[in-house]
Amino acid sequence: MSEIPQRLADIRRKIDGACHRAGRMPATVQLIAVSKGFEPDRLLEAAAASQRDFGESYVQEAIPKIAALQALGHGGLAWHFIGGIQTNKTRAIATHFDWVHSVDRLDIAERLAAQRPPELPPLNVCVQVNLAAQPDRAGRAPEVAASLCTEIAQLPRLVLRGLMTLPVPSNDPDAPRAAFRAMRGLLMHIRHIGAVDAHRFDTLSMGMSDDFEIAVEEGATLVRVGTAIFGRRP
Repeated sequence: MSEIPQRLADIRRKIDGACHRAGRMPATVQLIAVSKGFEPDRLLEAAAASQRDFGESYVQEAIPKIAALQALGHGGLAWHFIGGIQTNKTRAIATHFDWVHSVDRLDIAERLAAQRPPELPPLNVCVQVNLAAQPDRAGRAPEVAASLCTEIAQLPRLVLRGLMTLPVPSNDPDAPRAAFRAMRGLLMHIRHIGAVDAHRFDTLSMGMSDDFEIAVEEGATLVRVGTAIFGRRP
């Protein structure tokens, strides 16, 4: 018997616990099952256990999975693109996904806006922030994230929802909490300066299998969990 339903239940309980500790409502946090590298049957098991949101990083891998689950009656799922974005992949991303977490350039956002099919709802996007300004990592430095958000917020067919970050490598056990707290501060700063629609700019995509509870305690609204749900990738 699959362990996926039990793992999902355990993660949801941990999210609820983290919300309780932070004085938050559990409904303010969504769990994204990061399904890259896994076959559609594993995603189907998660969907059967009421998992609605799935995260993928590779377009060629994701599109057949989306089609497979739709063919099996799971057309109401939400698909999140969380990987690096190549310009030649923007049309496929704009067509097949509901969210894009990893926007860090205006030209990418412009392509997504222009290529979003008119019959679909506007595409939800987050700006990826590189907290440590590491040259080998995607994302914008915090000090320029606000200006990029301002520019993206003006584009049609997109809804700028918030910010995303990846873990900053560190041997300091307190580093994740400090990073997540900094992200929350940045989100509030950008909302305060009036560069975006504050009612919609409410999303912090942060926290993964090893640190999602800390992320929730510090304000995450979307947590991206893969290994703790599906196990180690093949």
